[in-house]
Amino acid sequence: MPQSLSNVIVHLVFSTKDRVAFMDRTIRDSFHAYLASVVRDTGSECYRVGGVSDHVHLAIRLARPVSQSELVEKIKTTSSKWIKTQGAQYSKFSWQRGFGIFSISRGHLEKLVSYIGNQEVHHQAVSFQDEFRELLRKNEVEFDERYLWD
Repeated sequence: MPQSLSNVIVHLVFSTKDRVAFMDRTIRDSFHAYLASVVRDTGSECYRVGGVSDHVHLAIRLARPVSQSELVEKIKTTSSKWIKTQGAQYSKFSWQRGFGIFSISRGHLEKLVSYIGNQEVHHQAVSFQDEFRELLRKNEVEFDERYLWD
């Protein structure tokens, strides 16, 4: 085949270091918009960014030449630098070291976009840690609780 084609859609999730609530309502929308622009700068498509004060969810179609780890590194590095320019209250901002990334089918994209858009309501009843554990279980990812959080 002379062409390389792909349609890889992922659900990316990661939190601030120690789940510090840096993303308050005053910056959240602009920060989410910035995260989407970083994704687009890699040639990938960002369907939705959402989250609450201590973590984010992104629905992304990966550009063919972009690896998962390259994408996450670019998002975290670039956005950390950006938010620190937004005011002294963000000077100690840091993302957690790890992340969760889960493949989804095109048929489940609409449901994922809705889920990401509903994060504020969702987290009135469910903590980030419980949500992340459930995502790992649902996606059959083995994990050791001792190494899950930083």
